[in-house]
Amino acid sequence: MSETIAAIVAAHRAGTTNPAETVARTFKRIRDYNDPATFITLREEKDVVAEAEALSKRGVSHLPLFGVPVAVKDNIDVAGLPTTAACPAFTYNPQQDATVVRRLKEAGALIIGKTNLDQFATGLVGVRSPYGIPRNSVKSDLVPGGSSSGSAVAVGAGLVPLSLGTDTAGSGRVPAMLNNIVGLKPTLGLLSASGVLPACRTLDTVSIFTLTVDDAMTALKVVAGFDAADPYSRRRSVGSPGAFPEGVRIGVPFKKQLKFFGDEKASKGYDAALERLKKLGAKLVEFDIEPFYELALLLYSGPWVAERYFVIRDLLTKSPDAVHPVTREITMKGANISAADTFGALYKLEDMRRISEQTFAAFDVMAVPTAPSAYTVDEVLKNPIELNSRNGTYTNFVNLLDMCGLAIPASMRDDGIPFGITLLAKAGEDALLASIGRSFHADTGLTLGGLGTVQPELPALPKTVMKDEIVLAVVGAHLTGMPLNGELRALNARFLEATATDKSYRLYALNGTSPSKPGLIRVESGTGSSVALELWALSAEAFGKFVAAIPPPLSIGTIRLSDRREVKGFLVEPTVLNNAEDISDFGGWRAYTSARA
Repeated sequence: MSETIAAIVAAHRAGTTNPAETVARTFKRIRDYNDPATFITLREEKDVVAEAEALSKRGVSHLPLFGVPVAVKDNIDVAGLPTTAACPAFTYNPQQDATVVRRLKEAGALIIGKTNLDQFATGLVGVRSPYGIPRNSVKSDLVPGGSSSGSAVAVGAGLVPLSLGTDTAGSGRVPAMLNNIVGLKPTLGLLSASGVLPACRTLDTVSIFTLTVDDAMTALKVVAGFDAADPYSRRRSVGSPGAFPEGVRIGVPFKKQLKFFGDEKASKGYDAALERLKKLGAKLVEFDIEPFYELALLLYSGPWVAERYFVIRDLLTKSPDAVHPVTREITMKGANISAADTFGALYKLEDMRRISEQTFAAFDVMAVPTAPSAYTVDEVLKNPIELNSRNGTYTNFVNLLDMCGLAIPASMRDDGIPFGITLLAKAGEDALLASIGRSFHADTGLTLGGLGTVQPELPALPKTVMKDEIVLAVVGAHLTGMPLNGELRALNARFLEATATDKSYRLYALNGTSPSKPGLIRVESGTGSSVALELWALSAEAFGKFVAAIPPPLSIGTIRLSDRREVKGFLVEPTVLNNAEDISDFGGWRAYTSARA
């Protein structure tokens, strides 16, 4: 039986089971699954059980991942375990955890082991590893997908409810589809890459595999956050998923432009997925995907191959035979990329970013097939480069254009092969994708992963609002733990959730206020940022009292959230901003005050 993160944490808190028992079940499942290619390094069961027992004794059941077993892709450092990147000759022993692993542990997670991958995270098929080919958790003759092959299989087979992968060209999405699970490719820079072996450092992100969208967002909130040790880290808030946004505009490629390479079952699966989105309340908007296809070709024919070469050039020089032959063939192309080639590609990328902005002006989210087809291990071994390239049809352009992505199961074909779609949005709109994806996945009625476990009932959104209550967004001194939060509590306000505005606001540190306060103001499209905030619910009477006490230049207006909801919240009069400090890049008042301290 598969277990979600939510179910495991709830059981631990209720005392119906405990972390040590969960660890024991995890290792039994690994033994029963009996696939030595899923993990490269598996920890000793007794050591993880001891960690679980110690965790229980600490009395930290409030932690969001309390006692949750986690697998980590073997290009992400875990202290005490070797990092191989699926290349024995490259192996090193890290002395400290990658930032994302450290944050998992701080949230109560228990690391089980390191998973297999396409060597040096180069591939979308999952067959390029000297440690074997992980067995697809849904259909054994299919490739598992790559490069995060072992991580996806570990979740799809129900061995762990959460695993980390990486994603440069689709490695966190294609394996998700092929194993009938959720794959979240966050906004670039939202998760730290400190302690992660790069593939293409400018495009890489750590990715998340889970059985449900809600689980993925739980994990994302744990591992996300600015990290000064990573020069590509960005200050961004995550936000929380809401209800399916009625009337959301979803971009879909013109039908004649879609590529399925003759796979009619995949084509029908995509059509059915679009009909499901319409039924849920989406408006479909067709667009020209040809420029995106053209850009996707640059990823393995342009200067980004040189980034891959840069990482392992010493190994390729000294011991070329230590590298998988297909990986070596692809990577060696990077040795001959000139500066002129690089600038030419960068100019093309900037042109494409402008086209992407113009395209997205017509819709909110893009929905594409995660992969155009599914191939068997035998087919890929006979035609390794072409079929791998096909898998990247709808994934290779995403990181280049700084999009976030959510791969979700859509259907199970009559030949037993899973089909999935990927929702794509502009950077910072991860929560919007989750709002759509959680409802879509639940509506499919699909079982979880490869074990046939029925989906749990879609959990209610955090803290429902009563009929006589008004939702208030606070961005500064009224935040939890801030000096004026007591004013809300004195009015019996209820905390609902932490989320963020959409990207049309600026935040300023106001002068001469005591205690210190920020001012939030709406700005023209394209000049704003997303700002972290909290939502609180007050009775109508309490809301009236609260508003009456607000001193100028602050006032209450309408604020639009990242998931398109609109609520009442603090805004500031623009006349007082002439000498105020623009602190929008911090992402919120809490981050700013912490940095200042």
